[in-house]
Amino acid sequence: MHIEMKGITKYFGAVKALENVNFTINSHEIHGLMGENGAGKSTLMNILGGAIQPTEGEIYINGDLIEKMTISLATENGIRFIHQELNLVNDLKVYENLYLGEELTNKIGILDKKQMIENSKDVLEKLKLDIDPSMPVSELETSRKQLVEIAKALLFESELIIMDEPTTALTNTEIEILFNIMRKLRDEGISIIFISHKMPELFSICDKYTVLRDGLFIESGNFKDIDEHIATSLLVGDRVIDTEWIKEDKREEVILSARSLTCAGFFNDVSFDLHKGEVLAITGLHGDGRSELSEALFGARHLTSGKIFLKGNELKLTNIGSVMKSGIGMIPRNRKERSIIKDLSVVNNFSVAYFVAKHKKAFINDKKEIKRFNRSRQIIDIKTDDPNNYITSLSGGNQQKVIVSRWLELDSDVYIMDNPTQGIDVGTKFEIYRLINELSQRGKSLIIFSAEFPEIHRIADRCFVMYKGHINAELNRDQLTERNVMYYATGSNTEGINGKIS
Repeated sequence: MHIEMKGITKYFGAVKALENVNFTINSHEIHGLMGENGAGKSTLMNILGGAIQPTEGEIYINGDLIEKMTISLATENGIRFIHQELNLVNDLKVYENLYLGEELTNKIGILDKKQMIENSKDVLEKLKLDIDPSMPVSELETSRKQLVEIAKALLFESELIIMDEPTTALTNTEIEILFNIMRKLRDEGISIIFISHKMPELFSICDKYTVLRDGLFIESGNFKDIDEHIATSLLVGDRVIDTEWIKEDKREEVILSARSLTCAGFFNDVSFDLHKGEVLAITGLHGDGRSELSEALFGARHLTSGKIFLKGNELKLTNIGSVMKSGIGMIPRNRKERSIIKDLSVVNNFSVAYFVAKHKKAFINDKKEIKRFNRSRQIIDIKTDDPNNYITSLSGGNQQKVIVSRWLELDSDVYIMDNPTQGIDVGTKFEIYRLINELSQRGKSLIIFSAEFPEIHRIADRCFVMYKGHINAELNRDQLTERNVMYYATGSNTEGINGKIS
């Protein structure tokens, strides 16, 4: 398959999302589509997938002009789109989701469940997934749901697969399985458009790249001809983002203490102190208990035993509302499932935590809420035409900024952030890093849960490395190297392997 998109322009009302963009992809090719949130990547791919129509421009498939691309026409031409936002129906079974809208029937028109289950089992085994096709999707973890989305694209004969941030919720092992399948598909002649904000992934799996910025085509080329520094410059243009901050050893007064925290089956006997103005990172590998610990610190997960003290007083973990009012805020992982309320507006999503913790009046004053939002959007540069629009109208990065602003509005003493830069572009990441540093300078204390070493090294004063539900090591700034983090995250010091902190 050879696809050319020429002069693609798209307006949404008065807003220009794309302007005169060209894009080309050939068979036997994995093409990385790069750009910050709001650059126009998803809009361009939705036009190719037939979900929206361009204001101007043309699409050619194997030299033939497509007069009007539709979803059904794209499907007929073998184009499959794995969207960033999961499109599975939780109330249906796995195989029902895989065949939704394209169900198999027997000779008399009755659903051929047996064949659909068998075919589903085959494609899931191809992905090395031990998922029962007959189980409800609601019982799957987010990462498994993402892999079911990928399986759906592989189930049918595809010529081009568009993958929009497919690895966001996957473990390293699952990512490697996916990449091996992508390479095999490429070798078989299938084209893949891979959208990701993760530079190592792009350089690892992609052959070619195209960069969009602010709806404009910037450059196309081969990944072998550039490095990550060049790629970042193409993405952000003249913006200066690579600012280094001097990190000092924070040993001011203890603001929060965790003592012998245990949550059976997830983590055991976790104790630590958090100092005023400190940025404490907690890292490890998938299944180490980090995410469950973050929830327990916020009162969202029941502790089997242990106590948490805030400013010397024992914290009552009876409900999240009381924890919020005591002076702790939390930005959870996976904004789609745990943060945004898609049926509410931008401003209402922004205000919801404030309503719980600080709003004391019987009624809500819409004008005051808009005023509070506008004040906050200036601090973190939220791009929205109208705060009364649904939050789903915003790019992923701007949605994340709204969630961050939601909690900053509480002016909490302690902020827990679980993967705060998940699924956002490099520019927005650095804006959040800057904000974390500013909060620290103002005396706020932060606990950052992250698996990305460059992120940890940039923002953390200290780092705890977890392994099998325990804190396996405490690293100060001088000890904070990727080698040391991996050494303790893999439990090498407990498995009889010689090694030491360097």
